Amino acid sequence: MGEIDDAIERADREGFTRQPPKTLQARINFLMKQLRTTKAVAQEIGVSQRSVERYRKGERKHPPQAIAERIDAAVRARWQPQVRRRRRKQAATTTGITVETRARFGYTAPIGTTDDGRFRRLTVHLPPTYAQRLFNARDTGASDQQMHQIIAEGLKDIYFQDSGARALGLSDVTLNDIDYLDFDY
Repeated sequence: MGEIDDAIERADREGFTRQPPKTLQARINFLMKQLRTTKAVAQEIGVSQRSVERYRKGERKHPPQAIAERIDAAVRARWQPQVRRRRRKQAATTTGITVETRARFGYTAPIGTTDDGRFRRLTVHLPPTYAQRLFNARDTGASDQQMHQIIAEGLKDIYFQDSGARALGLSDVTLNDIDYLDFDY
């Protein structure tokens, strides 16, 4: 997963209406409901089927840290899919998406102005059309670079050009050297 996938995943987790299961046994049982077989659960978390059976029965309660993290990630990735879909639909149709980032922005500008890239910390609310484009790109398997370009276009339009009120000669904004990137919707 790339930076944008991670940011979308974090934003999804903030919208959970209930917390995922806490105990190891409850987490494994949740994964069993989702994946149906111990073999599928074992492949998902990278352990043997027998280990999954032990976790499920409560015979083993403390897996190694790496396995516990994979179990947690697998549960969170499947937790409350309807809530996730509803929030994404709302962002893509009515509310839009807020992007908070610290990154180096580069751009092409008219002669006589500076176009040197520099770090900026921005918090910008993008309209629903950009959220829709971003979610569609993610769902179709777009690369992280393609999703960066969607965000850069949104920031160019809303932040740099103020929806067409200034910097009309500015073109090709790029998003580079991302320190951090967070979304809220």
